[in-house]
Formats: sequence, structure tokens, C-alpha cells
Amino acid sequence: MLAVLVASQLVSGVGLTAGIVVGALLAEQMLGSTGLAGIPTALFTGGSMLGALVVGRLCQRRGRRPGLGTGYAIGALGSVGVVAAVALDQVALLLPSLLVYGAGTATNLLARYAGADLAAPHRRARAVGRVLLAATLGAVAGPNLVPLTGDLARAWGIPPLAGPFLLAALGYTAAAVLLTALLRPDPLHLARARLPVPETDTRADANASGGSGSGSGSGSGDAVDPVRKDAGRPRGPGVATGLWIMLLGQLPKVALMTMTPVHLAANGHGTGTIGLVVSLHIAAMFLPSPLTGLLTDRLGALPVAAASGALLCVAALLAAAAPGDSVPLIAAALTLAGIAWNLGLVSGTAVITAALPPGHGANTQGLADVGLAVAGSTGALLSGLAVTAGGYDTLALACALTALLATPLALRAARARA
Repeated sequence: MLAVLVASQLVSGVGLTAGIVVGALLAEQMLGSTGLAGIPTALFTGGSMLGALVVGRLCQRRGRRPGLGTGYAIGALGSVGVVAAVALDQVALLLPSLLVYGAGTATNLLARYAGADLAAPHRRARAVGRVLLAATLGAVAGPNLVPLTGDLARAWGIPPLAGPFLLAALGYTAAAVLLTALLRPDPLHLARARLPVPETDTRADANASGGSGSGSGSGSGDAVDPVRKDAGRPRGPGVATGLWIMLLGQLPKVALMTMTPVHLAANGHGTGTIGLVVSLHIAAMFLPSPLTGLLTDRLGALPVAAASGALLCVAALLAAAAPGDSVPLIAAALTLAGIAWNLGLVSGTAVITAALPPGHGANTQGLADVGLAVAGSTGALLSGLAVTAGGYDTLALACALTALLATPLALRAARARA
């Protein structure tokens, strides 16, 4: 199951970056305003909000396989719609297509929970990290393929900026096929079967604060009863704390990421340079995931979350101080921002996962990612307005102040838990 999840993340990763790399540039070109350049990111992050809600509920009711497969298929459909909108120069088609494209982004992130379905509690963060790491190859390759996909689009008589969305359509389609055909048995169903209480009693037990059940089943369920004997009992600081940890990393990170390509383009840098900077950022978002998972499992989620806020603040301050023509400094700032986001996402996910009974939290996980998408959409929408009003430096300083709020939140939760 983990191998199938990894394979699907590898191919879907190329779809994850299409909107990030050229979304703002596409809006600036088609809408004719830098102030509106954040709209595409706001739309596909808003679409990821709706996608997380739908996919989360579908996973809860039907399982991970139909939920994730459907999410990727919808993302592929949205990618095709963006290509058609750019080819026809139709803003009215572009905007809803970006919204639908966001479902693929939501599905890519929700897949991390599938990695934790069958993991023992003390190894869940590492399982999440492995699935996130799998997205790195495709996500890093995607931005560097912008010139190539642009040439391909031009050869087909389509504007070059539509090229990355052609690649996204292919990647999301491949992920949907892989999951639908090969993710058997369904990990969410198997996690439920391994609970030491009958399926019909699990929800009632969870609502009653989770007794461990009799543990008198047979077969594979007995093998995991010792590590899941108190799995239905919420532990740790709770879902709300985990969600806030992720939100305070998502909003400033998305805002900074959205306007950096526009900032670089305004200072004379081409799509090749922009693609390289975004590639480094995407690599930093996913590549540290195994190490982050290990640190989270061993040190605890809250110390890692506190570090994420401080590091993201430093990254934003570096972006504010960097000259517009200094690609190395801007690249370093975005790389640090990606690492900080990874720390916040993995630690926040660990907090949420620990607070939910195994096999029965997919809907809550989806709702948490709805909040994540709302934060991203808000950051993207405000980013263009902030740059128009006060410049890129002003945006970066606002991002630094927002990110820093995660540190006292995590430290206070840690003290309360102690």
C-alpha cells in the first residue's frame, strides 16, 4: 500500500507545481494587473478547500482508494480546463478551471493521512513524512520543465504559460489510475478492521472518549491490539491546536510564494530562473519530511511546531532584506520558508492524527485541510494587494509577523500538556 501511495505521489507531484510557477504570471498576463496576480493561487487554494471537504468525506464513507482517486481525476479535469481557457483567451473559463484544478492539490496533501492509517502511534509522523517525500521528485521536476512544456504548448499553437497545466493533467490522471487500480486492500478499511472493538461500536466508543474495547478479536486485529489498545482515546493538545499550527505556516508561506515569481519577473529574471527558485522552494517543502517525521516522533510535535514558526519568520525577514536582483538570497529565503512549512505541516498533522481514533478521522482530516486551503487562499489573495500597496518588502514583513505567532502557540500548548 505504501508503495502505491509513493508511486501516485511521484507522478502527481508535477501537477502540484503548475499553478505555483505560472499561476500569478498567467493572471498578470490575462487580467493585466499585478494587483490581481494573486487571484489564481487564491482560486486553486479555494478549490483545494472544496476538494479537501469532498475527498475527506468520500474517504470516510467509501475508503481512501475511491476518495483519493476521485480527487486526482477532478484535478486533471481542471488542468485541461485551464489549458483550454488560455488557448481561447477566456478569463470566464480560466477562473472556474483553476478552482477545479485545486482538487488535485488537496488530494496530494490528503494522501499523507493514508500513510499513517496503518502505522503504530509512535511511528505515524515518519509514515506521513515518507508519503510527503514521494511528492518531491515530481514537484521539483515540474518547475524546471516550464520552458520545455512551454515549447511544447507553443508547438501546438497554445500560449507557453499553459504548458505546465498540460503536464499537470497527465500527472493527476496517472495518479488517479494508479490508486484506483492498485490500492488494495484499502488502508482505511484495514485500519478500521484492526481496531480492537467491533466496527459498529467504534463511533459510540469514540464519542464516549474511547474505551479500548475487549481486544478479543482474531486474525490480524490481534497483532496490533497492544499498540492500539487506547487508539480511540483523544490524546495530546487536540485538533484545534494542530490546525492552528498548520494555518500559521500556510498563510504566510503561500503569500510569499505567490508573489516571489512576480517579484523576480519585475526585476528582469526569466521563467528559467523563476522555475529554479520555485524548485528549490518545493524541494524544501517535501524533501525534509522523513527527518521531520523522525524529529516529531522523538522530540514531540509541539517543539517542532515552535521551531517552524521561528524559522518561517527568519525566512520572510530574509526575503524582505534581499535586493530584487539577488537570486541567491531570494532563493535562500524561499528554501527556508519551505523547510519551515514542512516542520509545521508534519507536526500539525501529527497533533491532529493523535487526537483522532484510527480509521474514523478522515472527515475531520478533510475539514482540517479545508482550513489549510482557506489560509492559503487568503494569503494568496492578500499578497497581490499587499505588494501593490507597499511593495514586496511590506508583504514579507507581514508574513514574518504572522509566522511568528505559531511559536508561542506551540510553547503554551506544550506547557499546558506538561
